[in-house]
Amino acid sequence: MDLGLAGKKALITGATKGIGRTVAETLLAEGASVAICARNAEGVEKALEEMSALGTVVGSAVDAGDGEAVAAWVASSAEQLGGIDIYVHNTSGKGAKTPEGWMDNFNIDMMSLVLGVGAAQEALADGGGSVISIGTTATAEHFASGSNSYSAFKSAVTNWTLGQAQVLGKQGVRCNVVSPGPIFVEGGDWNMIKDHMADFYDATAKTHPGGELGTTQDVANVVAFLASDAAKHVNGVNVTVDGGFLKRIDF
Repeated sequence: MDLGLAGKKALITGATKGIGRTVAETLLAEGASVAICARNAEGVEKALEEMSALGTVVGSAVDAGDGEAVAAWVASSAEQLGGIDIYVHNTSGKGAKTPEGWMDNFNIDMMSLVLGVGAAQEALADGGGSVISIGTTATAEHFASGSNSYSAFKSAVTNWTLGQAQVLGKQGVRCNVVSPGPIFVEGGDWNMIKDHMADFYDATAKTHPGGELGTTQDVANVVAFLASDAAKHVNGVNVTVDGGFLKRIDF
């Protein structure tokens, strides 16, 4: 299926590695031009160099916890690409234990979304656009230690994004969430768990009906679909990408 993404302009936060990086590469492969950001300048430069062969890609180092910096990146990216059609929110802090850490996560996870989408809103509404936030299945689980800042703010991100489906939807901007389950990323958390907690990793893999964790490409494929005109009537949904890891039934 031709998703019709050729010529589209996409902004992706936290896109130098993991899910964000694969989303960027997938959209580039579909013919979109892409702007990326991440906190580490060296990582951004390396990612730009490696992805340049795939298409038009620009980017800069941005502290997602700095709302003004996020808004400035949005404005600069729109100018460089010639507009914004797709906005993918992928920045997230790790689970925090201190009050200061919680506030940092609030700014990185939540306020970077609110301020980033706010800065992109006018451009997104110019001909219709798509906002996609990366959530997590952790928002739908109980944990013995209780919810930490990661799952708490991911819940807030999901709630806010889906609520904007009604608000921005009136301007032609669709808003959806993609919630991955356990995803294996080279050098990521589940890679570390596999290397140092093999029994737990194997037990988690066995809870998937297919017997294995998902990949970043599994997530990126869904993001690309939701960003495209093939999903033009999909608005305000949270799509779980977990291979059946969660055992809930959604009606």
